[in-house]
Amino acid sequence: MTCSWTKPGWSGMVCMAIIMSLVTCSYLLNRKLYFTQRVKKNLCRGIPARNTITPLRDNRTFIITPYLDNRKDKITRVISIVHHEEVKELYCWFCHSAIGEIYVSKAEIDVHSDRFGFPYGTTDLKCLEPENWEPNYVSMHWSPKGDIDQLPLFEIRNRDPEGSPVTFTVCISTMFGEYNNVLQFVQSMEMYKILGVDRVVIYKNSCSPLMEKVLDYYIAEGIIEIIPWPIDSYFKVSSYWHHSMDPKDIGYYGQITALNDCIYRNMYRSKYVLLNDADEIILPGKYPDWKTMMQNLQKKHPQAGVFQFENHIFPKTVFTPTDMFNISSWSTVPGVNILSHVIREPDRKNVYNPFKMIIDPKKVVQTSVHSVLHTYGNTVRVSMDVALVYHCRVPLQAALPRESLIRDTTLWRYSESLIGNVNKVLQRIIV
Repeated sequence: MTCSWTKPGWSGMVCMAIIMSLVTCSYLLNRKLYFTQRVKKNLCRGIPARNTITPLRDNRTFIITPYLDNRKDKITRVISIVHHEEVKELYCWFCHSAIGEIYVSKAEIDVHSDRFGFPYGTTDLKCLEPENWEPNYVSMHWSPKGDIDQLPLFEIRNRDPEGSPVTFTVCISTMFGEYNNVLQFVQSMEMYKILGVDRVVIYKNSCSPLMEKVLDYYIAEGIIEIIPWPIDSYFKVSSYWHHSMDPKDIGYYGQITALNDCIYRNMYRSKYVLLNDADEIILPGKYPDWKTMMQNLQKKHPQAGVFQFENHIFPKTVFTPTDMFNISSWSTVPGVNILSHVIREPDRKNVYNPFKMIIDPKKVVQTSVHSVLHTYGNTVRVSMDVALVYHCRVPLQAALPRESLIRDTTLWRYSESLIGNVNKVLQRIIV
């Protein structure tokens, strides 16, 4: 039969139907989530995953946590770390324990764009869920066939959101290198509390015994949640952000993976999530605390889901006298005293000044360190007169004379409350 486009009729309609069928088949075959099958079994069993990081047997795929993500499609989003060149195919195995049914779908492997040259990168494994039931567990495998009893079994979080949400959660990633900056950490924690934090989530790789006591104190207080982060048990990790600076498997102790996991972990537990390091404080200049600041920012930008705050370096090598504060007892505590560092570096010409963020976790899909990669909301850059990131660390412009630096004592507005609170903590920890 020959198709005629000039003479409409039965022949033309049949040809059109064939073409439409071919187009539909082509669409379905090219969808990234296209393979499903069901297999009946008597029982659904697996090996429950106990650790934060779980390697699959290929040793190229490492599962962190699966999360329900029904903001757009009904999928399970599995936060993971994957070798971007060697892992090309993975399958999601869902199990319904009540009816003994297994549902398999092909995963879309979405390696985040900010990998910074490292062979392993943060990856979303996006699994199409079954239509007629809601799975509570998922296993990952490189084949659609096999024995689910031999696979790690991961609980899907966010299926049933936990408790009442808080307002502010700070995500700190990652604590490594036998971290012992005790004084600055306690000061940061007490500043967070003054500014309005409800929860601080720390992805902990290693710290000193004294720092462990500090963490135990805040855990007992109910403000800190520790996520074990033994990433160096599985990878050659770099303490630098780019592969060219230290060619290892993954950058900065898997910081980006931890940040993404923290967003999804707190998606329904917190109205806002702050993404910053332990030596950084998003410090309001125009408002007394985060709550007042965010109420005003959100009112001005109702469609925003990401608020970026400019990072400013307060060199820990440049001191300002603090005799008026009567804090000489702090000199025996290891770490930096941020009240002594209220001189900041000026902006560098023609150099990108990075940001840290306060986000609405329900509007963010993927994040990097200084910006989001995919969001459902708008991004707002907050002017530094409203707030800036107080970042006390080694200088970036060490050669500048002191007269070229900028005195900024915004932190001292909180000194009375901060000093009293820090003293109470240290008295209970330092014996």
